[in-house]
This record gives sequence, C-alpha cells and structure tokens, in this order.
Amino acid sequence: MKRQLHLAEVEEVAIRERVETPKKGRYLGTSPDVPGLVAEGRTVAETVKIAQGLARKIVESCLEQGDPLPPVFVTETPIHA
Repeated sequence: MKRQLHLAEVEEVAIRERVETPKKGRYLGTSPDVPGLVAEGRTVAETVKIAQGLARKIVESCLEQGDPLPPVFVTETPIHA
C-alpha cells in the first residue's frame, strides 16, 4: 500500500523539548522532534518561547528550500489503489 504525505494542517503542533541548565545559569532547549533546534534563554519560559519561534522558522526554511520537513509536521495517509 502506498502512502501520501501531507503537511499537518494545523496552526500548532506539539513537539517534545528538553530544557537543561548548562553553565552560567542559562537554560538550553533542544528537541528530538526538530533536528537542529537549539534555544537558549534566561528562564525556562523564555527558552520554550524561543524554541517555538525557532521551530516555526525551521519549518518555513524547509518549505522555502524544498527540504523534507521533520516527521512531526507530516501526516501519512494511505492511498488505496
């Protein structure tokens, strides 16, 4: 059975984010769902907000450049022959 990929047609997609405190008391956020996402902030809330904006920019860049989207932003629909 073939599958057709579609961009998720929602304004927001939940992504997992890891926030840790490295040196100097700043917070570092990464996401296993969005490769390349690295956000740094003074608080956990600021780090999450920055990460959300970066995730949007990564998706926009993928669409503009014709690169594949991270899987969390894509849904698969079976194609029945």
